[in-house]
Amino acid sequence: MTALVGLFSRTPKDPNKKKNIEKLKEIKKLVKEKKYTAALKSGNDFLHKVPHHHDILFTMGGIYYLQNKYKTAISYFDKALEIGSYDVEVLLLKAYSHQKLSENKRAIQCCEKIQEIDPKNKSVLKLLEELNS
Repeated sequence: MTALVGLFSRTPKDPNKKKNIEKLKEIKKLVKEKKYTAALKSGNDFLHKVPHHHDILFTMGGIYYLQNKYKTAISYFDKALEIGSYDVEVLLLKAYSHQKLSENKRAIQCCEKIQEIDPKNKSVLKLLEELNS
């Protein structure tokens, strides 16, 4: 049973929203400073408390991508896509990860989904060109 909260929302507001935003900023700052180990630790700690946080999942996947750990990156991108299936940035990094693993068919599938969302995306057109050559 869902209780109506507020005028139109069905879920209560996140009481930790402000704290979560600060944590995300902290993690992004660590990434910007290339302190990937600290960012991963902080991100994993955060995900234990808030397991379905799209931005953290995307950031974690991005860190693993930068570390050439493409399979791990893809697992985080998949979790992020469960939350936001039309996120072009996540789909693009997932496509690049598949490309790095020589999984061109999967990379092309990601590209096709991006083209459904954003048909003029230049990065996808370039990637598809590389994949098809």
